[in-house]
Order: sequence, then C-alpha cells, then structure tokens
Amino acid sequence: MERLGTGIGWRPEIADAVERMPGIDWVEAVAENVCPGHLPESLERLRERGITVVPHGVSLGLGGADRPDEGRLAALAERVEALGSPLVTEHIAFVRAGGALTASPRLEAGHLLPVPRTRDALDVLCENVRIAQESLPVPLAVENIAALISWPGEEMTEGQFLYELADRTGVGLLIDVANLHTNHVNRGEDPAKALAELPLEAIAYVHVAGGFERDGVWHDSHAHPVPRPVLDILTDLASRVCPPGVLLERDENFPEPAELERELGAIRHALETGAVERVKTQLLEAGSAATRRAEAAAVGTGAGQRGEEPPEAGGRTLVAAGAGQPAHEAQAAQGRLLAGAGEQGEETGAVGATRGAFDLPHPGARERVGLAQAALLSALVAGTPVPEGFDRVRVVVQARALAAKRADVVGKVAPELPVILGEDYRPAFLGYAQTHPMTDGYRRDALTFAEHLLSAGRPGDTQARRELREWWLERSGPAPRSRRPAQRLARATRRVLLRR
Repeated sequence: MERLGTGIGWRPEIADAVERMPGIDWVEAVAENVCPGHLPESLERLRERGITVVPHGVSLGLGGADRPDEGRLAALAERVEALGSPLVTEHIAFVRAGGALTASPRLEAGHLLPVPRTRDALDVLCENVRIAQESLPVPLAVENIAALISWPGEEMTEGQFLYELADRTGVGLLIDVANLHTNHVNRGEDPAKALAELPLEAIAYVHVAGGFERDGVWHDSHAHPVPRPVLDILTDLASRVCPPGVLLERDENFPEPAELERELGAIRHALETGAVERVKTQLLEAGSAATRRAEAAAVGTGAGQRGEEPPEAGGRTLVAAGAGQPAHEAQAAQGRLLAGAGEQGEETGAVGATRGAFDLPHPGARERVGLAQAALLSALVAGTPVPEGFDRVRVVVQARALAAKRADVVGKVAPELPVILGEDYRPAFLGYAQTHPMTDGYRRDALTFAEHLLSAGRPGDTQARRELREWWLERSGPAPRSRRPAQRLARATRRVLLRR
C-alpha cells in the first residue's frame, strides 16, 4: 500500500484551517460532496502543493444485496480521476434495500448499516467488491463500520469476516479504530481480538474519530474529541504493524484549529508508543530466534540444515535482526530496525492479490440477504415489526438515530427549511419521518417533507407557510424558478428575524 502519512478529513467548514495546518501529508474528501468539474479551490491548492486527496464514498452500499449501481461506480471513478488519487475507499455496509430483488418497496437508510457476518453475506459482498474493483481506475479499500445493533445467527467474528474478504478479493482495508471501540461498547466485541485476526498487510490506512456514550450506547458522532480508549486501540494496532496512513475524522461541531492540531498530536503520540512496543517485540523475537539457532548449531542440527522457515511475527515472516550474524552486524541490524519504528518495514500488498477468481455467491444468496436486509430496514424507517432475533430496544435506538441523521442532512441540503420553520423544523421533520421512509435521496426527501407540511396546512404561521410554498414551487417543477439560492436564503433569514 502507498505510504500516506498523517492526514485529516477535508470539510468545507475547516478548509482554510486544513490548508494552514502543519504536518498534514494528505486529506480525505467525501466523494459524493465533490463535483469533478468544479473542484473546491481549497482542494485544488492542496493538490498543487503535492498533498494527496483520497475520495471516500458513502453511498455505494457494497454490502447490499444488489450489485453495485453502474452510475454510482462511474461517478466515483470520475472523482478519482479528477483528484488524481492513488486509491479510493468505501464502506462495508448496506444503505438501501428492497426493490425488484425482493419484490418490496425500495427503501433508503440514509446512513451506513451493518451487514450480517454470514457466508451468504460474505459471498455477496465479495462479488460486489470485485465488480467495484473492475470499474475503478485505482485500488479500492473498504472500511469496517460502527453499529448499534447485532444480527442474529452470525457465523464469523469481525476479524474473521474482514480476513476472508481481503483474502478472497485482494481488497485493501480501511480500519476505523473508533468503530472498533463503538462495537466494543455496543456489541461486546473485543478490539484486540479483532486486530489479532486481521490481515495486517492489507491495511491501506486508519481512521480515528470521536463520539459519545448515552445510556450505555456509544454513538460514533464524528463531532466530539477522540477519547482515550480509541487512542489506546490505535496504539495496539501500531504495536502490531506500521499503518501506511492515519487520518483524523471530524464532520461537525468543529473546534478551533488549535484543538484539531492537539488531537493530531495525540494521534502521533499513540502511533509512536505503539511503534516502540512493536520494535521491542521484534527484537525479543529476533533474540529468541538467534538463541534457538545457536543452540541448534551447537548440537549439529542447525535450523538451516533442517530447512526451517524464519519465525513469524504479526502474521508475516520476520527475518531475525542479528540472527546468525557477527556481533557488529547484528547491532547494525537492530539499529536499523529501531530507526524504522515509524516506517513501513517491508513492502506489502493486499492479502490474496495473487489468488484466482473466487466462487460466485451460492444460488439464492442475494435473495436471502436482500429479504433479511429489507425486513430490518423496514423496521428501522417504516415502523414495521422488528424481525425475530434482533434486540428490539437497540432497533428503536438505531431508528431514532437514523431519523435524527436524516433531519440533519436534509437541513444541510435544504438550509432554507430550518430558517423558514425555525424551532419547529426538527420536531416537524421527525414526525414526518415516522411515516415517510426515504426512497430517492435527500433532495427529494426535502421536497416531500415540504409538500407533506403544506398539504396539512402547516406551518400555522401564514407568512412562514407562504415562504414554504414559494420554496417548494421553485424546486418541484422541471426547472428552478430562480437561480439565486443564496439570495433566497438571505431574504428568508431576514424575514424570520423580522418576525422575531
């Protein structure tokens, strides 16, 4: 994997701060928020300085039952080309369900949902990943996600699932240590066990982010400081392997630039601490190997005569520093090992890169996965009964989180709506979401929400209702009635302030 270094998630709200931030080697941008023909000037300036930009997709739904949409793949490839990126990343998740495959209504989650760790789901995911790999111009890496709920009847741990995925497809892994912490709190999964089962050589880079705990549930908010447990998991990972890149994610509630820089400093410190532990382990194993070889040689049955393989460390073959060498050469080898604590010690490639084509999903696998995902998503966004085997309380928590996320995104996609409706926006939208699942993206969702309010004679304030109707009419026709959204928003804001 290409060496990336230390990075930060690029967002428009902190674009200026990112450009001035010292020690930033690369940035990651949400792919769907980038227009290839009109790249943000900030990203252009970063690229001119030699800063790598990696597009991070959120809408492919590689873990879904359907094959990846060709249009979405083409759009992602276009962004890769526009940014000159060395790789592209997506999530191991499903984001929509239903439709022709299951003969049920098409539904969208508006967020990333976990796939069941079953053989069927793995087979489907592997084929979807291979389809995406063939459509994209650069290597693909996929991210483990945070989850509030667990699927019943799972057949693999997270580490086993990721190992088989990488082994069968050669795909890179984007390991989010914050998501490992989330799954530890919410699903009782041991982060250390997951790391021990991972194919470390397949890691493309690492995500670090913050969140918060409420009523025993950890919410991966990307809007809070990185907590100590997440940094500890990062240290554990760095004690096993030197990740090619590490990135700080922050999506909202942005602090002052100095605070972001302090978080980056804490991330670097966690990496350094892990690197020291990694070198200590390697030296101890190297010393043990040298001792074993010396003892074997003393009795005339040296390891070289028996044709033994060198000892393994961290899942990879480790040539012992100092084994079978003169003392001065052994010291030099150990010095090089210590000096390289913060560097990738060997060229690595994705697991399974030389493996042949994998088996296609078993007959009916897509249908079985599709039916299961549609039943869960319908319970989350359409109020249908919770499928058997799921924790009903957690499903309710996840449903509320999805509705809140949906309200937040619609408020950003259509910023005039919170202005026109004021404090009534959020409760009105959450009430609407209970009976109106999203089926065609956030922009259509905003229009349907406005239409829903107007058909009910809302809002109660006559002036606000008139403004909402005007807003809806401007966007619901074949072409906008006005081409100046910023001016419309400013006028609406002034009118709201005057009413107050």
